[in-house]
Amino acid sequence: MIYDNIRIGDADRERVTARLREHYAEGRLTAEELDERISATLTAKTFGDLRPIMADLPEPGPLGPQPGPGPVPPPYQHPPYAYRRGPRLLPVALLLMFLVLILPGAGLAFFAFLKFALLAWLVLCVAGIFSAARFRRRTRRRRQADQDNPWRSHPWLR
Repeated sequence: MIYDNIRIGDADRERVTARLREHYAEGRLTAEELDERISATLTAKTFGDLRPIMADLPEPGPLGPQPGPGPVPPPYQHPPYAYRRGPRLLPVALLLMFLVLILPGAGLAFFAFLKFALLAWLVLCVAGIFSAARFRRRTRRRRQADQDNPWRSHPWLR
């Protein structure tokens, strides 16, 4: 394995002997096996020396350096669109409607703005209709060309 040639320290030896004692207490090892394995653990120099000692036990000993704790996820934060910055739209719209009703010349200015907004919306809709028709024509031509030439329809040749 990758960690077989890495040297071990006293903490690693202590961890393995503690696990061997737990296996002895659970009845998986006899006293003679425990003595043999503990003496082999105390003379081990690398993780590769510890591997055969713990190989036949259900929970293997340290197979390599123990990983540290993983990265701590940051605390939950609301997405940026969840924050409201500035006034809400409905109170502003109600205030504008109230001003249009009260001020004598504001109604005409409001309706002029409304007429401009509707005209811009109408121009955008007409432009969208023409661009959709153009896209549809191009798509039909492309399909017809693909039917006429089977090599053009191959996905690698597009």
